[in-house]
Amino acid sequence: MDLSNLTPAIGSTKNRKRIGRGHGSGTGKTSGKGHKGQNSRSGGGVKPGFEGGQMPLQRRLPKRGFTPLNKKVYALVNLRDLEAFEAGSVVDTAALGQAGLINKVYDGVKILGDGDLTKALTVKAHKFSKSALEKIEAAGGKGEVL
Repeated sequence: MDLSNLTPAIGSTKNRKRIGRGHGSGTGKTSGKGHKGQNSRSGGGVKPGFEGGQMPLQRRLPKRGFTPLNKKVYALVNLRDLEAFEAGSVVDTAALGQAGLINKVYDGVKILGDGDLTKALTVKAHKFSKSALEKIEAAGGKGEVL
């Protein structure tokens, strides 16, 4: 087999529609655009969201709140998930990724206090909730802010 024998799979390609090439083609004369009107003109048509002059949905719905441009998003990990680590181990972003607890770091990792911790761990993260830090220290471990 060589490059000269390669062909696309059957049914994977299809000829483009050649419009405006005579009335026998089925798309001759008006090229499938019908007679007159806004959509038959060169450059014709309406912008996305236009509803024929009716107030568009995007303008009818109420706007509320505020979206900050520099919002920080954290990968969240609960204390009960840290039970999977061995006592005395160091838990950082790399270890959390290998354990499958986080997929992406985003703007950092935050440890939340949901669940209980029974092992002494050294947890390194960008943020801790107050309850999480208290429970880590109560179990004999320590939390380090990166």
